Amino acid sequence: MQWIETDLPEVKVLVSAVFGDERGFFMELFRETWFAGPGLEGSFVQDNFSRSVQGVLRGLHYQITEPQGKLVRVTSGEIFDVAVDLRRSSAHFGRWTGVTLSAENKQALWIPPGFGHGFYTVSAVAEVMYKCTSYYAPQYDRSVRWDDPAIGIHWPLNAPVQLSGKDQVAPLLADAEVFN
Repeated sequence: MQWIETDLPEVKVLVSAVFGDERGFFMELFRETWFAGPGLEGSFVQDNFSRSVQGVLRGLHYQITEPQGKLVRVTSGEIFDVAVDLRRSSAHFGRWTGVTLSAENKQALWIPPGFGHGFYTVSAVAEVMYKCTSYYAPQYDRSVRWDDPAIGIHWPLNAPVQLSGKDQVAPLLADAEVFN
């Protein structure tokens, strides 16, 4: 297992060892001690799974109270996964980083609490699973516009964007409730 740095120091790519032969492959998806080594916080309490068709953009989501850390992995297809620092006290406030996660590259992205999360479905279909450090709490659910020019995410759009009703009316970062 290896951690790879991103443009944001707290957001990391997890690369698991893959053992394969002509029969297929085996890999560990999660081991608690992997998080203790680099000093990452939180234990996981909830697993989520989603399926999206090409062009679906989910995000940028976060919980303002009981914030969630997420370990995101793709089991089928490909997404462009994004984390945005939403901590006003951070030197990286409003900055983003993005990585391609796919069933082929078998990588995962660690997004700590205090960050917004979103992804765009690049392939015809993508199935995404993610572990969370806090339970989903709809009363604390918040979002920021996926296309906010102040953030300036370079999404690899290859199909018309499909958004949920919630994401269609998400506020700009300047108007959003964010972390201190």
